[in-house]
Amino acid sequence: MRNCTMNNTMAVIGIDIGGSKISAALFQHDGSIVQKEIRSVAGKKGKQVADLVGDLLCGLIDLAKNTSYTVVAIGVCVPGIYNPIKKTVWAPNIADWGDYPLWDEMTNRINDPSIVIVVESDRSCYILGEVWKGSAQACKDAIFIAVGTGIGAGILSNGKIIGGNKGIAGAIGWMALESPYDNKYDACGNFEYYASGNGISRSAIEELQRSADTVSVLRGIPANEITSQHVFDAYEEQDPIAVKVIDKAVRYWGRALANLVSIFNPQKVIFGGGVFGPAIKLLDNILEESKKWAQPLAIQEMTLESSALQGDAGLIGAGYLAIQTINDRPHGE
Repeated sequence: MRNCTMNNTMAVIGIDIGGSKISAALFQHDGSIVQKEIRSVAGKKGKQVADLVGDLLCGLIDLAKNTSYTVVAIGVCVPGIYNPIKKTVWAPNIADWGDYPLWDEMTNRINDPSIVIVVESDRSCYILGEVWKGSAQACKDAIFIAVGTGIGAGILSNGKIIGGNKGIAGAIGWMALESPYDNKYDACGNFEYYASGNGISRSAIEELQRSADTVSVLRGIPANEITSQHVFDAYEEQDPIAVKVIDKAVRYWGRALANLVSIFNPQKVIFGGGVFGPAIKLLDNILEESKKWAQPLAIQEMTLESSALQGDAGLIGAGYLAIQTINDRPHGE
């Protein structure tokens, strides 16, 4: 049988599927990128997105053949939950991907059993990317808290990704950080409702409605157009509504951090995603909040950092996922 030990001519593909774009790259074993491609997902849904993924993969496989590389594995980063038993994807930001058979689609499209295909959630790929090329290098216990449209955590424990029974581990948007329960948390969870990118804009709109007499620069923006960036800009001006909203988000981020640190005792926790971004300057505030709630020894032994890879964390993590899969296979398989 073929020996899968990596050599100079072997390569892998990483692909990061997002709600707005797809990034794909051909990687050498050391992480060097041979070729990177980006395609827009705008207006596409269901099988259209899968076909775009297939086109990108086939194009990079052809490129590899023409440049003396052999693709041995493909790592795929998906924006949601990958069920490793059913091999399906739940991705709420992609229409008609509620239980989508992505692994089967890619396997049939590539039609090459010598190429291993492995799929993981975006949050898991984020932490793998940071371990390989970013802020968590040399860490065996680290967590990536991704705060964007939603919130999730990629958890690395003793060098292994924690995926849970059906790939749902790390869905920390559902952390219960405040009582009483409200039905408005049903769709995304209490934590995500207030402290994600969408949550910050939603929280600002609610606060504007609740505090009708408060002067705020946010009142000059139509409610359905307020974004988290508007709120952060207003926060810089010490706008009272924005300060209230961001201070609440800081409390939520700090409590979530405390819970994760107390449970997993990581060496590092990394905040990333679109909100971090403008929220990077709040890391000290988040850490101070966390210290009130966390197990005291665990929080002292942990360092808090921002993502070194930013928007490329998922893509690089997908490449590393592919390389790990090949390296972990029994010799000679």
